[in-house]
Amino acid sequence: MPHAWPKNMPPSLDLPRVGADALLAGAARAYPDRVALLDGEESLTFAELRAAALRVAGGLRARGLEPGDAVALHMPNTYWYVVAYYGALCAGLAVAPINPAQPAGALRAQLADCGARAVFTHPANAAVLSEAAPETNRLLVHVPGTAAGPAPADAVLPAGSVPLGELLAADPLEGYAVDPDLVAHLQLTGGTTGRSKAVRVLHRNLVANVLQTSCWRAASLPGLDEHGGVRVTRVDDPAPGTIVPGEGCNIAIAPFFHGLGLVGHNANTLLGVTAVITGGRFDADQFIRDIERYGVTHMSGSPAMYYGMLRSPELGKRDLSSVRMITSGTAPIDTTALRRLREILPGAGVTEGYGLSEATMALTMSPPGAEIETPIGSVGVPIAGTEVEIRAEDGVAVRRRGETGEIWARGPQITDGYQDDPELTRVQFAGGWLRTGDMGYLDEDGFLFLVGRAKDMLIYKGYNVYPQPLEELLCSHPAIAQASVVGRPHPEFGEIPVGFVVLRPSFEAGGQEFLDEVMAHVAARVAPYQKIRELRVVDALPLTPTGKILKTRLRERLRDSPR
Repeated sequence: MPHAWPKNMPPSLDLPRVGADALLAGAARAYPDRVALLDGEESLTFAELRAAALRVAGGLRARGLEPGDAVALHMPNTYWYVVAYYGALCAGLAVAPINPAQPAGALRAQLADCGARAVFTHPANAAVLSEAAPETNRLLVHVPGTAAGPAPADAVLPAGSVPLGELLAADPLEGYAVDPDLVAHLQLTGGTTGRSKAVRVLHRNLVANVLQTSCWRAASLPGLDEHGGVRVTRVDDPAPGTIVPGEGCNIAIAPFFHGLGLVGHNANTLLGVTAVITGGRFDADQFIRDIERYGVTHMSGSPAMYYGMLRSPELGKRDLSSVRMITSGTAPIDTTALRRLREILPGAGVTEGYGLSEATMALTMSPPGAEIETPIGSVGVPIAGTEVEIRAEDGVAVRRRGETGEIWARGPQITDGYQDDPELTRVQFAGGWLRTGDMGYLDEDGFLFLVGRAKDMLIYKGYNVYPQPLEELLCSHPAIAQASVVGRPHPEFGEIPVGFVVLRPSFEAGGQEFLDEVMAHVAARVAPYQKIRELRVVDALPLTPTGKILKTRLRERLRDSPR
């Protein structure tokens, strides 16, 4: 048994071949009266959540949707999001979680890309949906407002939409077991212009990754109950600080349209953890107060969330002793911040993890209770049943320990590729392995360290931001002839998108007012986290002999002349 391995856990797990509906079924039977969701003063137990989901599933089937059809979820985090999500899964439908902050044009493209036959929306987002799809034969369902996601007083619901209550009045869909080879998620990872990339996360991928992550965090082994629901059983002498199934509380901060939020919520469901849904924008002060108020035991989030916590004056005023486990994901977090978190939360394990949508969510985690402590700066070791290789540029030769190369991964959580894009699937998914596009190395104990990304993607507040769509939008401005976008490191947000632009001959830069106008042009067409945060006008972009833009030179300019 490797030293860098969770205490008393086997090297692989016996994964049941079931659909994700079995996760909720198992939790509803194991913890029927325990609160699953808390949204303001409203709550649902695990038994109530499953009963509501089965009624939504029955309502969707009664309106003609069949297993394999796609359903888009276009709404903020509320407990009705979770009800709609599990209702779609229990009906065998593919869920497309869509960022509700997107403008109409991007929303329209993503609905088309995933082939959504139904859309759930919220009163706060309904106007954008109406603009994106004014005439449609899709089923449109609007959910009620809640404390986490209040309904605006002037909200206008999409024409022809039906209230969620009509689905909840349907007969429950009983006796149907989802085929584990059906698509569970169409996880949209592309930009906001042009064609999106939808990752095909199968039910068996989702169940595998939920079990891989939750069994490690709870020092447990998977199995099935007498009715086929997934259950977990604690190992003997579990590692200290791990989650006890049927106990604990988590605040659902990560948006459900993100893999970290949605896959992570399934893990909480399996383990019988109460999820407090707060909605809205992240408020570090309120978040810390809520940790004390609800006795939060573990949390997952992006570095931006933890940076916000570290700046909050509430840190020294609140009792945070309930916290036992903290995981940072979606982007690298600096080691100074990690050390500070460990200082202020001495009773909690503070670690990083690594994954991506093409791997459902997680590939590596810090092993709880291992004989070797996770080195600071590492993102852990490959989770149970997962192989990670560091390969050379040819994608074949495997690097030795300590040598940097591209990260390739294999395991039951590796997804089915990209929807309707066999060529891109062939490139990224080869022989059962996923080519991640990220760079890193493995140390002698098997811990993975990230050193950069082979792709040009940058990460702002934990969100993936792709330069090419932003470059296209910059070039759509009448003054811009050429554009390139790169990331500039930022101590709070991770990276910020910076645009370099060459003007058309008939235009002149008009000072900061002109730059603000160009950035506003882009901002009106993207989600808030995708905005250009800084713009620089240059005479020419640095090019290779073949005409490709040398982004490394642009990054060097940012380092040499920071703002």
